[in-house]
Amino acid sequence: MELIGPRRVNKKNHLIRANGDSLLSNVDDLDPWTAWAYKPHTVSLLLVGACFLITMVFDIYSFGLDSNTLDRKNKGRALETLFPSACWASGALDPECTASSDLVTSVKRGVWAMIAVFLAYCLLQAPSTILIRPHPAVWRLVHGLAVIYLVALTFLLFQKRDDAREFMKFLHPDLGLELPERSYGTDCRIFVPENPTSRFKNVYATLFDEFVPAHIIGWWGKAILIRNQPLLWVLSIGFELMELTFRHMLPNFNECWWDSIILDILICNWFGIWAGMRTVRYFDGKTYKWVGLSRQPNIIGKVKRTLGQFTPAQWDKDEWHPLLGPWRFIQVLSLCIVFLTVELNTFFLKYCLWVPPRNPVIVYRLVLWWLIAIPTIREYNVYLQDRKPVKKIGAFCWLSLAICVVELLICIKFGHGLYPKPMPSWLVQFWISVGVCLVLFLLVWSWQLHQLVASKKWK
Repeated sequence: MELIGPRRVNKKNHLIRANGDSLLSNVDDLDPWTAWAYKPHTVSLLLVGACFLITMVFDIYSFGLDSNTLDRKNKGRALETLFPSACWASGALDPECTASSDLVTSVKRGVWAMIAVFLAYCLLQAPSTILIRPHPAVWRLVHGLAVIYLVALTFLLFQKRDDAREFMKFLHPDLGLELPERSYGTDCRIFVPENPTSRFKNVYATLFDEFVPAHIIGWWGKAILIRNQPLLWVLSIGFELMELTFRHMLPNFNECWWDSIILDILICNWFGIWAGMRTVRYFDGKTYKWVGLSRQPNIIGKVKRTLGQFTPAQWDKDEWHPLLGPWRFIQVLSLCIVFLTVELNTFFLKYCLWVPPRNPVIVYRLVLWWLIAIPTIREYNVYLQDRKPVKKIGAFCWLSLAICVVELLICIKFGHGLYPKPMPSWLVQFWISVGVCLVLFLLVWSWQLHQLVASKKWK
């Protein structure tokens, strides 16, 4: 990464910024086979080359060069105009191309061009996070994607619900259609004797649902992020309580007792957490002594070193310590609330915007959130462990919180009138009691600590 400011810096110096702190290292200390990737001008050249390839793909797509429409006339015209028009994929320098396109196509090209320009800027100049693998530019690119997602959500927030559903068709052609209601708790019998095909039809239908592998993979990823087993079980049980709380609003949350307790918590969530913590222990017990690619004795070693570039440079132990004090308890509790809110937003957005569970838009959002959560959790844990009197939280933490809040606002706005059933009174009383007990617990804890500090001062 380059040094920000008018001061000239030696090209051999490489600056990495982590939470506002500067770490100056020398490129000569890096392996010559990988040092080129950390030089700013090399990244710029790679970016230009990638843009050139993208424009070529857009031009080939625009002129219909596929196996069905490729003929001599089209091939000659395409090859003649391919390289001159490769300056920009939108056809900005090709008036004939833009004149023949309709308004929707031109707007789509313009939007994608804006996104490409912004991501190119973020790739080079966005603030870096504390992560450096596989390259700091990768996390700058993730930062740009997070900003674009936040801006898109803000735009969606100011639309009407029906218009927002129509807008989703631009993301995927299968969207914009009302979804059939699907409930998992209509028949909670484990054994169905009158069914001729299968006596355990309800169990089999639940076991082979798409949410089973999603649960396992999701909790494996969360375990790698949180790296604390008690906290993971709090989140696991907490989400099942959220399903119980909002089951009157979403049909998907209406589950049988054996589905919620046995299949979700004791099987899927447990296996995901177990596999994730095994992964954490593997990286935690590993000795991190990186040897350059050029120093590897054979091809196998070079391949392993290349793949190792996509693993952490070192493995940091996250120390949450929620019982360290009342303020630390509130900080960790806030992390859990944000986590659960992001998960709930997935189901409410899906319900309000008519997005099917198997639609790739759901997968794209989950992958993007996982990429955003990786530096967010690291920055937040570093913030909690920092003992400085004045400390600054990372940029990804603010971005994650902003995205979570805007998603929640969209769910509240678009959900108006979609949930005719009120929340049961016993649930309202339960959560009010939990809130009151939590406040009393924190007040008593704070008062005891105050009394302890006061007694030490008198001594």
